[in-house]
Amino acid sequence: MGRKNISDQRRGEIIISFYEVSRSLGLENASIAKLAQHMGISKGLVLHYFKNREELLLGLNEYILEQHLRVMVSEDIGKMDCKEHVIHFIENLFTRAWNTYFDDGVFYSCYALVYRVPEFKESFKAYLIQLHEVLYKKLEEAVAFDVIVATDLKELTEVIFALIDGAYYYLGMYNEHDLAYKQQIAIYVKYSLRLLDFRS
Repeated sequence: MGRKNISDQRRGEIIISFYEVSRSLGLENASIAKLAQHMGISKGLVLHYFKNREELLLGLNEYILEQHLRVMVSEDIGKMDCKEHVIHFIENLFTRAWNTYFDDGVFYSCYALVYRVPEFKESFKAYLIQLHEVLYKKLEEAVAFDVIVATDLKELTEVIFALIDGAYYYLGMYNEHDLAYKQQIAIYVKYSLRLLDFRS
């Protein structure tokens, strides 16, 4: 068991380093050789833990998922036991809080691979499903606390997530300190909250 834990830890360190190289040089330029150089280890050692670059990319995708989940389940959000907490949760989904945990350039480069690598498409799809499940459970929690009226939560989850994805892509064109950026955020949050049937 100890060896497995060390192996998992080492794989995690390599993936984080691969992310750092990708952020610095661009994912398309992040090779195993450059990764090894960045870490000060041999290519052979990288290949001991990952058979090829494709396997590294899958690991990177899982790493990004973990970072996304950190945003969605942030401890400062609190339980969905009152209207204020639900509003705060929705607002947080449309902020640049995501960028605290991962780089947009790496994320979108990873996303582009779903059109070229079947395995990556499946990995990315699985990761999106998990994010949808987290949002669904948050809304379900709000229903359980009688904050919002029970409705078709699966459909509601899909619509809100579509708004988040579209908004995030579009907001990348703005400087987050600009007034126009803040105005766009306010619009997305307003219409997302209108989809929720609050008790009061």
